Amino acid sequence: MALVGKKFPNLSVDAMNEMGDTFKINVLEEAQKNNKKVLLFWYPKDFTFVCPTELHAFQNAMEEFEKRNVMVIGASCDTPEVHFAWLNTPKDNGGIEGVTYPILADSNRNLSSRLDILDIMNETYDEETGAITLEGDNVTYRATYLIDEEGTVFHEGINHMPLGRNVNEFLRLIDAYTHVQEKGEVCPANWEEGKEAMNANREGVANYLSLN
Repeated sequence: MALVGKKFPNLSVDAMNEMGDTFKINVLEEAQKNNKKVLLFWYPKDFTFVCPTELHAFQNAMEEFEKRNVMVIGASCDTPEVHFAWLNTPKDNGGIEGVTYPILADSNRNLSSRLDILDIMNETYDEETGAITLEGDNVTYRATYLIDEEGTVFHEGINHMPLGRNVNEFLRLIDAYTHVQEKGEVCPANWEEGKEAMNANREGVANYLSLN
């Protein structure tokens, strides 16, 4: 079920930071109480292959996110302890040492199940034993959510496991949404900060297309 235009689920989840502290994060509350946008990105597993490249890419862009008043949160279904072990593994050994943003540990899969982003191919029920058998890894796809200061989702996207994300595209989307919030204009295809936007009416699109 698409969440764009709706409030992000109101649910607290365990999280871990680089200091080894385990605490609860409610993504909706973080956006609302801090008056910040939130970028929440999910990845399949700690200690894997594409995943550390993404976590370092988001860390490398932290200054840009902070300039835009955006809180970055990573997430997977690993436990806090596994997150901490990975946070203490050097980059040149496949680890994420140096990552400073919090990482959700949705090990009970309460939030990822609600978001419907788990890799479950099929589910079978044995009437005799009452057992449910899952097909798939039951870990998350590379899902990304952008949430505004009121807790409303303004972007969601899901990549399959082998496909890493482009961090710059999320910065562009945040810039575009902020422009809409502040200027009341809409942002056409391939819009970037500093480019011309348009009024959301017939005259606006006609003027824009005549110049582009």
